[in-house]
Amino acid sequence: MLNGLWLGFFLVAAISALAQWLVGGNAGIFAAMVESIFAMAKLSVEVMVLLFGTLTLWLGFLKIAEKAGIVEWLAKVLGPLFARLMPEVPPGHPALGLITMNFAANGLGLDNAATPIGLKAMRALQELNPSSTTASNAQILFLVLNASSLTLLPVTIFMYRAQQGATDPTLVFLPILLATSASTLVGLLSVAVMQRLRLWDPVVLAYLIPGALLLGGFMAFLGTLSAAALASLSSILGNLTLFGVIILFLVIGALKRVQVYEAFVEGAKEGFDVAKGLLPYLVAMLVAVGVLRASGALELALDGIRHTVNWMGLDTRFVEGLPTALVKPFSGSAARAMLIETMQTHGVDSFPALVAATVQGSTETTFYVLAVYFGAVGIQRVRHAVGCALLAELAGVIAAILVCYWFFA
Repeated sequence: MLNGLWLGFFLVAAISALAQWLVGGNAGIFAAMVESIFAMAKLSVEVMVLLFGTLTLWLGFLKIAEKAGIVEWLAKVLGPLFARLMPEVPPGHPALGLITMNFAANGLGLDNAATPIGLKAMRALQELNPSSTTASNAQILFLVLNASSLTLLPVTIFMYRAQQGATDPTLVFLPILLATSASTLVGLLSVAVMQRLRLWDPVVLAYLIPGALLLGGFMAFLGTLSAAALASLSSILGNLTLFGVIILFLVIGALKRVQVYEAFVEGAKEGFDVAKGLLPYLVAMLVAVGVLRASGALELALDGIRHTVNWMGLDTRFVEGLPTALVKPFSGSAARAMLIETMQTHGVDSFPALVAATVQGSTETTFYVLAVYFGAVGIQRVRHAVGCALLAELAGVIAAILVCYWFFA
């Protein structure tokens, strides 16, 4: 899948450049494409320098949380809910703890750290699966919720914005929180319909209703604020939450007599190992995206969407942020490349860049997740997983665009 997508970027770019040369005599297009290749390779290394630090830092703190029993506590808190949503998983099964850890890593925006944990969870669920080739209901629900990208603290998005020179990297905190809530809710409801889950069960409602009321009340409060106040509140909450999580992990770790420094170093080593494997993929995708942009092919596709949106009488500013949304279902590295390229082209705090950042934080690489998670356990028949995951993806993109107009227009 990634091989075809990567090769397709280069082929489309080559065809576009060749057409411009033959029809318009634009021989300079080839020089621009070659220049883009080296520029994007350089940018990849610059991004990776900060990514090394970010992943190392946050996996270190996550290891403290794990050893302090925070993750285990979360598993116990969520146990009754999972018992209703995944009735085939016995109470106390290791899969529940792994699922919780996966959601915790995703919630902190550590998508690369969440993947190995998620693979362990999928293998644990496969042990309970009576079929070796057909996905179970529990596996589908786990995958769809994972693909809905429930991100409470999008650390990597903050990191990309900081690397590109944003004066306030956390500006998109609230937009991402609202958009990812929409994608997760749609994902849960779609699976509940397909699997006939009893969401009206008293235990399930005890979890969902307070959350829905809090989110609804919070959105009602946000509706009373001006755009400037919304942006300011998002910044304040983003920074407070980020620092608050760090202090919470350290305090609980100290109270539980965890050797916090040693635990941090242990987790940081894992973060370094995760980060160093990402550079080849980031270089590959950023170079392909750069060539695609330099060839004019990407702009041609966006022009078609822009004209359609304009014909419908709608504002077209969000269109420049759509490249991230278009490739996100297929490849996380391609979407990251599109996000960084949008920031470079339009400015890190431009409306398209804010849309792209919100989309990146509230959607997931649906087809990649399907291929990796189900492929790791030999699942061939995925049943309704694809449809539910793509529906959640679409909800996340639409919500991201609408929320950005609410906050930043």
